[in-house]
Amino acid sequence: MATIKDVAKEAGVAVATVSRVLNNRGYISEDMKKKVSAAMEKLQYQPNEVARSLYRKKSNIIGLIVPTVSHPFFGELTNYIEYYAYKNGYKILLCNSQLDRTKEKEYVDMLKRNQVDGIIMGSHTLDIEDYLDLNLPIVTIDRKISDKIPYVSSDNYKGGELATNLLIESGCENLALFTGNLHLHMLSNNRHHAYEDVANMHGVKHVTVETDLNVFDSDKYENLIYNFLRKYSDIDGIFANSDILAAQTIKICSKLGKKIPDDIKIVGYDDVRISSLAIPEITTIRQPVDKMSEKAIELIIKQCDNEYVTMENILPVTLVKRSTC
Repeated sequence: MATIKDVAKEAGVAVATVSRVLNNRGYISEDMKKKVSAAMEKLQYQPNEVARSLYRKKSNIIGLIVPTVSHPFFGELTNYIEYYAYKNGYKILLCNSQLDRTKEKEYVDMLKRNQVDGIIMGSHTLDIEDYLDLNLPIVTIDRKISDKIPYVSSDNYKGGELATNLLIESGCENLALFTGNLHLHMLSNNRHHAYEDVANMHGVKHVTVETDLNVFDSDKYENLIYNFLRKYSDIDGIFANSDILAAQTIKICSKLGKKIPDDIKIVGYDDVRISSLAIPEITTIRQPVDKMSEKAIELIIKQCDNEYVTMENILPVTLVKRSTC
C-alpha cells in the first residue's frame, strides 16, 4: 500500500507539499496540484481520513440518528439530509436506533469517538443530559431539549388546526385522532393540542386514541384501528397522525365496509409518497421535509463555523387536498 512518502517521491516534491495538497492548506499552484494528484492516482494512494481529520480538527462527517429509514417519513428525511450534506461538502454517518435506548446511546458514543463534526437527532429516547454532555454541534428534529440546542420542526399546531377544521367543515360530527405516545414531549404533540382546541371550539364530539405500541408495528396498529372502529361505529372523521396511519385506516375501513369519504373522512400527516399512491389518495398535511433537512444541515455547519444560529426553527405546513376528505 502506497504511503505519502511514495507519493512525494513519485511527484518529485517534498512530503510537506503533498500534505498541503491533501489538506488544501497554504498556496499551491495548479501545476503542483495536478502533479501530486497524478502521482496519487498512479499509486492508488488512499489518504488516511482519520489522521487528516485529527490534523484539520474536522472530519466533514455528520452523524444522523433516526428510528429507522424503513419508515417513509424518516426515509425521506434521511434522503434530503444526505443530499444537502453532500452539497455542502459533508457526508452522513447513518444510525438506526429502532427506538432502543441502549442502541441509541451506543450510537451517540460511537459518533463521538469517530469525531463527527455534529449530530442531527431524529430519534429521542435518551435523557436530555445525554445530549448536553456531548459537547458537539447538535440539531434536533421535532423536539426541544434545551435552550442551547437548536431544533427544526414543522408548524405542528397549524397542521392540527388545518386537519381538524377541514374534517368539521366537511360535515364530520364525531371525530377521532389516531396518535402515538403523547408523553414523549415531542413538538408533534401540538397537533393533538390543536385538534382538541378546534373540536372544543366548534362543540364537536371527539376522542383521542393514544397508544404505546411500536409505531413501526403495522399489524398491531391495524388491530387497534379495527377494534376501535368496530366499537365506535359512529365515527365519521379521522385525523391520523401520519400518512402510514391514514393508509392503515383506509385498509381497515375497506374490511369493515365503510366507504371513503362518504361514510368516513380521513386526513393524514406528512405527505410522504404513500399518500398519493393509496387508493383513495390521502388528503394530508404536508411537512416541508426538504426544507427541514436543508435547515438542519445549515444549523450544523453554522455551529461548526462558530456562527450565530436561531434556536427555534419552525417551518410552515400546507394542506394537500386529495380524495379522503
